[in-house]
Amino acid sequence: MPLLHISLQKGKPEAYRQAIFDGLYRAMRETLNVVEDDQFMTISEHEPANFRYGNGYGITRSPDTVYIQITVFNTRTAEQKKALFRRIAELLGESPGIRSEDVFVNILDAAKENWSVGQGLAQFA
Repeated sequence: MPLLHISLQKGKPEAYRQAIFDGLYRAMRETLNVVEDDQFMTISEHEPANFRYGNGYGITRSPDTVYIQITVFNTRTAEQKKALFRRIAELLGESPGIRSEDVFVNILDAAKENWSVGQGLAQFA
């Protein structure tokens, strides 16, 4: 039950943004065993003046940097997370062509009882 928030600089075409959605969904299906049609994702676009990135940690980033924040159940292993990071970078490199240096991913773990996916119910508690 991942929930994704993606941030990037404004101006990318729809096909580019859709390729990000598709690559992220595929990576999650392959590495986290996400169920079919579990696609809860948003993209926020920012004016260049409102989007900052740095070259910290020995990585030279570009204006094409994409921030991806993924909230998941706290049941995922470190190995699954590492596999997800690798697969996201690979798939987004293939389409829409984002350099791996520009793929910034953060995973937030949340207990199952912290989720309601509709109808006011705690479906996973």
